[in-house]
Amino acid sequence: MARVHAFEFEDLSWFPKRIRDYGTDFLQFVTNKFDFYKGIAPLLSEALNKTGQNEIIDLASGGGGGWKSLARHLKEENPSLKITLTDYYPNLNAFNNAKEEDPELYSFVEESVDARNVPVHLNGFRTQFLSFHHFKPEDALKILQNAVDNNAGIGIFEGQKRDVPHFIKNLLSPVSIIIATPFIRPFKAGRILFTYILPIVPLFVLWDGVISVLRTYSVKEMEDLVQKVNGSESYEWKIGLNKTKGITVPYLIGYPKS
Repeated sequence: MARVHAFEFEDLSWFPKRIRDYGTDFLQFVTNKFDFYKGIAPLLSEALNKTGQNEIIDLASGGGGGWKSLARHLKEENPSLKITLTDYYPNLNAFNNAKEEDPELYSFVEESVDARNVPVHLNGFRTQFLSFHHFKPEDALKILQNAVDNNAGIGIFEGQKRDVPHFIKNLLSPVSIIIATPFIRPFKAGRILFTYILPIVPLFVLWDGVISVLRTYSVKEMEDLVQKVNGSESYEWKIGLNKTKGITVPYLIGYPKS
């Protein structure tokens, strides 16, 4: 299946923030509910140990992704873990909720943060979950180059593989939203309105989910991107697919050689 970089509503500047946030809230709920990133916890934990980092700068955080469950696994080996949430379109309600639940673990940046040009004061191991596919190859390369230029470790983790089974799976996302919405917290009347009465959220997530599959980089494409990074030879790179309990997570991890 060839990669197709069609548009996603989530990327459009004019797209209503409230609807975008409802979509990222749903992704946050699902990834935590099913412990989506448990399988990559050892990979990320190893990278943190190799770099001596306990501070994570999470880029393109959306609604906070699967950090609620993933952080629990990481803290088993790194109890002093700190996570800073950032996004180009920050979901500040979700960021605030995360910080209120665990103020020792979470902080966030209120201003827009571009993963292609991370502010120099944000020091730490960079991560991206369910977001690398949003970037065209030239922009994806800028993300990697910016990390290397700043001697920062980086871990990129998707939530789907670009293949027919995942394409079909995402066609069923409206059913998942209809089932999950009553359980997403905090409760918001607008979420109910735009899910059941005016079903904008299910249609938005359906479109973006299907396009996400078509946009997802293959292992070979990620390897090709790394080869184009100036200074890539000074980094250790791990690129592959992690399969745990039926969940496939493409990943790309890089950090300076010791």
